[in-house]
Amino acid sequence: MTSINKHRRRFLARASKISAATLAAGGLLGSGLLQASEKSTEKPNIIFILADDLGYADLSVYGQRAFKTPVLDKLAHDGLRFTQHYANSAVCSATRFGLITGRYQYRLRGGLEEPLSSSVNNIGLPPEHPTLPSLLKKQNYKTALFGKWHLGSLPTFGPLKSGYDTFFGNYGGALDYFTHKSNVGPDAKEGLYEGEVPVEKVGYYTDLIADRAVDYIKAHDKKNPFFLSLHFTAPHWPWEGPEDEAVAQQIKSLFHYEGGSLETYGKMVVALDTAIGRVLKALDKQKLSKNTIVIFTSDNGGERFSDTWPFTGQKTELLEGGIRVPGIIRWPAAIKGGKVSNQVAISMDWLPTLVAAAGGTPDPAYPSDGENLLPVLLGSEAEKPRTLFWRYKGNSQRAIRSGDWKYLKIANNEFLFNLKEDLRERANYAETNPDVFNQLKTRWDEWNSTMLALAEESSTHVVDGKSQADRHGVISTRK
Repeated sequence: MTSINKHRRRFLARASKISAATLAAGGLLGSGLLQASEKSTEKPNIIFILADDLGYADLSVYGQRAFKTPVLDKLAHDGLRFTQHYANSAVCSATRFGLITGRYQYRLRGGLEEPLSSSVNNIGLPPEHPTLPSLLKKQNYKTALFGKWHLGSLPTFGPLKSGYDTFFGNYGGALDYFTHKSNVGPDAKEGLYEGEVPVEKVGYYTDLIADRAVDYIKAHDKKNPFFLSLHFTAPHWPWEGPEDEAVAQQIKSLFHYEGGSLETYGKMVVALDTAIGRVLKALDKQKLSKNTIVIFTSDNGGERFSDTWPFTGQKTELLEGGIRVPGIIRWPAAIKGGKVSNQVAISMDWLPTLVAAAGGTPDPAYPSDGENLLPVLLGSEAEKPRTLFWRYKGNSQRAIRSGDWKYLKIANNEFLFNLKEDLRERANYAETNPDVFNQLKTRWDEWNSTMLALAEESSTHVVDGKSQADRHGVISTRK
C-alpha cells in the first residue's frame, strides 16, 4: 500500500486539474481522495487529429529528412511518442469504423468495405451504435468533427447521427483541395458540407479545417469540456500543395494517378503541420493547453510518395508499412513530456482510453476490442503485451501480431517474422519455428470465426475459391 499511496500523491501533485472521474477511471484514486478533489478539478478537453495516408516516417521526428514538420515534432517532444502504433486497417474507412466504435471493423457490415465507396448509400455506421463522440456526450462533452467522415452517406448515415453536435467537412473519401468537389468535370458533386447541407467555400481544404478548429476553440465557453475531431484529408490524393490551385483545374480524375511528386507531397505534409500549429496556438491563447489531450495519428500507412522507413509495404498491404503509423499524445497536466513508448497500440484503443480519461466506460452491450491504455500513459502500469489481428480484401491478406511475432499471409504466400529483430520483414521463420507459425495461424482462424465474413455483394469482394457469403446469416453489430 505504501508504494500505491506514493504514486497517488505524486500523480495528484502533477495533475491537479485532472477530473476526479478521470482518475477513478484510471484506477489511481480511492473514494476518499475522489471526494476531496471533486470540487476543484476539470475534465480534459480532447482534440483528435487524424491524417490521411501518412507514412510512418513522414514526420521528421519519425525520420523524415526531405522536409521538416516542426509543429508535430514539438508535440511529440512535449508529450509521448509511440514507436509501435498501428492502424486498424490498411485503408481509410475501415480504420475509421474501428476508431469511432473501439471495435474491430469486421463486426460491422460497413467495415467490410475496403474502402467504403461513395456510390454505396445503404451501408454505413448505424446511428444506434455507441461511438467515441456519443460516449463522451454522456460525460457532458460538446462534440465536433471538422474534416473527413467516410462512414456512410446521407440521409441514413452521418456524424450528426452518430454523436457529433457539429460537423463541417466531406462525407466521402476524398475531394479536391480547392474546388472541394468529390470529382472533376461538369457533373462533379459538391463535396463540402455544413452539417447536412452542401456549402461552398474558398480556400485550401487543409486550411479550412484548421480555420474552423481555431474558431471553435475561441468560442469555447468552458462550461463543458469539448471533444474535437480534426480528420484532415492531407496528404491523400489528389496531389495538390497549397499553391497548386492551377493544378486543380487540370486534373482529369481525383485519383490523379498520372500526377504528383515527392516535392508536392512534402508541401502537403508541411501545410498539414502548419495548420495544426495554428490550432495548437489557439489552445495556448485560450489557456487551454495544459488540460487538453491532443492526439495525432494516421488512418493507415503511406501511399506511393510516403516514407515508411524502416518498414516495407504501403497502404492496402498488411506489411508493417501499410499499417504501422505515427502516434503522438500530449497532455501536459498528466503526461510528462519527452517520452517514447514501445507500447503496442492500435486505432481502436483510443475509444476506451479517452472515455476513461473523461470518467466514463464503453457501452457494455458493445464491448470494446481495444485496450484502455490510460494507466500505461499515466505511468501507473507497465507496458502491456498485445495480440492484434488484421485481414484485408476478405482473406487474401491476413496478419496477427502477438508479442514480437507476426504471422502474415499475402495471396498464397505465408510468413513468420520476428519484428524485434527484423523490422523489414525479410527473414521468414515459418520453417524454423513451426510451432509458433502454426499457433498463430490457428489463433487467427479462431479470431476470424468471430468476425463477419466478407459479403458477396461487397464492393471489395475477392473470389478465393470458396463462398464469402455471410456465414452468420445476419449482420450483427454486437459481439
